[in-house]
Amino acid sequence: MSSTFITAAVLLFVAVVLGCQGAWEWWNSRHSAVARRLQARLEALAAGGEARKETLSILKSRRLSNSSLLDRALGMTPGIRALDAFIMQAGVRWSVMEFLGMCAGLSLAGAAVVWFVHMSPAAVLAAAVTGAIAPVVYLRWRRARRLLQFVRQLPEVCDMLVRALRSGHAFSGAIDLVGTQFSEPAGGEFRITFDEINYGVSLGDALTGLANRMPVADLRYLVIAVLIQRETGGNLAELLEGIASLIRERFRLFDKVRVLAAEGKLSAWVLGLLPFGSAALIHVTNPTFLATLWTDPAGVMLLQIAAFDMVFGALWIRRIVRIRV
Repeated sequence: MSSTFITAAVLLFVAVVLGCQGAWEWWNSRHSAVARRLQARLEALAAGGEARKETLSILKSRRLSNSSLLDRALGMTPGIRALDAFIMQAGVRWSVMEFLGMCAGLSLAGAAVVWFVHMSPAAVLAAAVTGAIAPVVYLRWRRARRLLQFVRQLPEVCDMLVRALRSGHAFSGAIDLVGTQFSEPAGGEFRITFDEINYGVSLGDALTGLANRMPVADLRYLVIAVLIQRETGGNLAELLEGIASLIRERFRLFDKVRVLAAEGKLSAWVLGLLPFGSAALIHVTNPTFLATLWTDPAGVMLLQIAAFDMVFGALWIRRIVRIRV
């Protein structure tokens, strides 16, 4: 075997190894767990807050779409940034374009399925509307659940800040402790706030950005109290302790209200499920008794009116038993 062949084989092996290493480094820098976490934090920093533009110039702007052309077009659309902030508050890794595409795709899929089974145009329209609003309903549910989790964590966050301040930490260091010691969503949001402070954003702007990212009344009280204390002076630890006590008292009152409203909610569930249970029982005992409702035009009209009345009644009962504290 000639030395030229051995040299070529060795060089080829080295080239393959270096190529694989380079491909791995490229993938790891863009798609690894650490890279995704860093990208998510930078996007959240760019999306939340009303900090000054020059202080955030080092951050990568959150993209609304994977296409630069669509990104510019969406950026000029009124209200699109509010939608982007709403998606960020829900804690999902969707872009605005992905969300809009999901709404359009589910709408077309629902309309196509109903049209395939030869339903009426009204049913096709209802299926299209239902498919379009399904991602919106899911997003609202995720956002409400995440905000509720944050509110439940807020008294413990205040306690952590009080302990950190009394042990000699600066307020920014106390924010760092909250970001590292707490789970999501409080831990992630306070880590973003601490990163903003490290990137040069003032403490007031960083706290304002936190309040904008998490539109919770108790958090706004906390931010306003901290900002006023920094202007006028005073014992910040005692102030945060009082806020934590106030939040816990509100939780107790909210739990009492929820217990008092439980009877109305149970009545709404019983009244809403009773027609379906009765219809299922009648259909099992006498299958031909209710057939007129979906075979006769008058019966179909009665079903549509009954469905509308039930939806209206459920929404009205929900409004009655929903008490804000």
